[in-house]
Amino acid sequence: MNDLLKQIIGKEITAEGKLNKTREFLQELMLKIFFDRELFNNLAFVGGTALRVLYDLRRYSEDLDFSLIKARGYSFEKLLHDLVFELEHYGFEVENTPGKNRTVHSSMLKFPGLLAELGLSRIKGQKLSVKLEIDTNPPAGWNTLLSPVAKTFVFAVTSFDLPSSYAAKLHACFFRKFIKGRDFYDLIWYLGKKVEPNYLLLNNAIEQTEKKNLNLNRDNLREFMRQKLAGIDFAMAGKDVERFLEDKSELRLFDQDLILRLV
Repeated sequence: MNDLLKQIIGKEITAEGKLNKTREFLQELMLKIFFDRELFNNLAFVGGTALRVLYDLRRYSEDLDFSLIKARGYSFEKLLHDLVFELEHYGFEVENTPGKNRTVHSSMLKFPGLLAELGLSRIKGQKLSVKLEIDTNPPAGWNTLLSPVAKTFVFAVTSFDLPSSYAAKLHACFFRKFIKGRDFYDLIWYLGKKVEPNYLLLNNAIEQTEKKNLNLNRDNLREFMRQKLAGIDFAMAGKDVERFLEDKSELRLFDQDLILRLV
């Protein structure tokens, strides 16, 4: 397996690119394991990594994010056990550090020695990590679809459809407690695709976290977005996302006036 990984990262020129490709390889392998273990019976793949895997979004990601769509038969402990077991079967050493949040089940999966073995770090103890998060109480109103993936591995995933994914991203952009540049890169992508959000899911998400009924709809969403975007520090957002971009020239998109025109 490491020979295949070395071939993939060998095509990258920069150390940053090699690191991103290594993490993406592990993410795709983990998704294949989820498929093989039938974990998508309970979970929907969400977030920016889902856009990357399913729609070739031109930025890398650190995390694998999921929403629990069927509680019956779901066990986070068993999921982690099976995932680590399969990763070790593929020849990777894995450290598993579960989080303590009762609503968002999470674990930081670390791969000790891998970076040194691949020649990406001179520090033997440096560890590459992939964070796994599962929202066990997603707001109601989502829709899902089943999509095949044929990249390094061949598998299929259940994910939110694009309108539902866009609704979740809008909620993250404007109600997350901190600025995450990757959110706004994804927002620009959705604007370019002219996706109409799932308003039921969006309003339910806002009511769940903010205890407010904003009743966002097709008529008032743009004005809402313009008001929120006016307060965003896009210089900070650009710095946050820069290391994940395939093409650094896309940082020019992080211009408030430009984004307001796109809205």
